[in-house]
Formats: sequence, structure tokens, C-alpha cells
Amino acid sequence: MASETDNDPSSDPSLADRPVIVTGASRGLGRAMALALARAGARVALVASRRSAQLDETMARASALGAKERAIAVTGDLRRAADCERIAAEVRAAFGSVHVLINNAALSMAGPGEPLWRADVDEWRRMVATNIEGLFLMTRSVAPAMVAQGFGKIVNVSTGAGTMVRKFYAPYGPSKAFVEAASRIWAQEFAGTGVTVNVLLPGGAVDTAADVTGTPTAGRTFLPASVMVAPALWLASDRSDGHTGERFVASRWDERLPLAARIAAARQDGASEPQIM
Repeated sequence: MASETDNDPSSDPSLADRPVIVTGASRGLGRAMALALARAGARVALVASRRSAQLDETMARASALGAKERAIAVTGDLRRAADCERIAAEVRAAFGSVHVLINNAALSMAGPGEPLWRADVDEWRRMVATNIEGLFLMTRSVAPAMVAQGFGKIVNVSTGAGTMVRKFYAPYGPSKAFVEAASRIWAQEFAGTGVTVNVLLPGGAVDTAADVTGTPTAGRTFLPASVMVAPALWLASDRSDGHTGERFVASRWDERLPLAARIAAARQDGASEPQIM
């Protein structure tokens, strides 16, 4: 078992051959976390909505890390219950089980949208279906087997509290408020089953364009997608056992600190009564 002062989360032996699903794995945060897990020796299912050059590149990178036999690409529409059930079944067939689900897939907004009375109904529904229904359906597809095996780690990717209520950022902001409320509820529902549910967010805007093109977006300061890697590896490992219903800010995870101090620095404790307004 890794020590409390071990600054290399990828060396944790519990990650070796651990079966993990990462949704939205073809680019950005999902790609960064999936490749880090592959590097750490986990068996990783890269889930994307469709086959694409980006997904193929992520698979090629995973293979270059020596994960050719431990990484698979699975495509499907997370808004469809049948697709989510099929994805879970394909991963179980390939890996034997699912120990970790990282719900990263989401539609985001490049900038401010329209006010409520001018919002595009179809776009609104598409984002709600992806960010809310997709999270629910994918989690539901792995939950029964996790409960039956007495072990599972669910990590839901969220955003900053300010974004949840920012003007012109609906429905994206409210969809992430759902992610956090649902995570807190599910953590209570899973209590005593061996399954944990936690939230992880970057702690600022991430330059996914740089991840795809290699060129940072001009004129703005962004976090790199790699900011998620260390806390995601910890949440996927046995070192996070006992942590559930908690919220972690990746940009506050300081690898220079002992593990207990890292956890304390990154964790944001929830209020006894959640409040938005």
C-alpha cells in the first residue's frame, strides 16, 4: 500500500488491472484521466458517443503506454438506456467487472447563451438529456453489479459553484447542480454497500482546445486537462476508501503535501442544507 507521503498516485498497486469506465474519453478531461489510468496499469474502457479520429488517437496513445491489451473503445449514446446497458455489458465481458465509473461526458457551452425566452428548445433538451439523463443512465447501468460485488467507485465530474448560477449559462450550470445534488443523494443510498460516490471538478476553465490542437487559446488563462489526473487516480484507488459524498477541487490538490493534507486542501465540505439562491 502506498504511504501517506507518496507523491506518485500512479504507483498505487490497487490500480493495477482495475477495470474502469471513463465517459467522454476521446478528448479533454476524459482523455487525460483515461490515459493516466492506463499508464497506472488499469484496464480502461474509453467511452465516446461515436467513433472519431480523436477517439482513435486516444486509443493509440493508450496502446503506446503498453495498455494495448488493457484498453478498449466503446461507443454509444448515453441518452439511451439501452446504449448504456450495452456499454456496461461490453465492458464487463471484456474486463470481467467494473470497479470504477468516471462520469465525465457532458455537453458544455463555449460562451454565454441566450436568455430563457430566446433559448433554443432542441439545444436545451439535448444538453439536459446528455448532462443529466446520461449521468443517471450510465450510473444505473453499472450500479447493480457494483452493489452485488460489494465494491465500486463512482466519480462524477462537475463545475464551479459560480458557473451553476451564472447568467446566460443555463442549462449547463443547472445541469451540474443536478450532478452534485444527485451525487450526494446516491452516496447516501449506496451507504453500506461498498460503493462510493464523489464529485471532482477542475477548479477553473480548462483549455480543451489545446488538448486537441496543441495550441493554447489566445488571450485567456486556462488550467491544463492534466489538473484532474492526480485526484482522479486517488479516487479510483484503494487510498480513497471510506471517502463518499465528498466534493474535490482538482486545482487545490497539491502533490507537495502528504496525502492527508492534499485531501483536506482539495475537499470542499457540503453544507448541512444545500443552498443555491
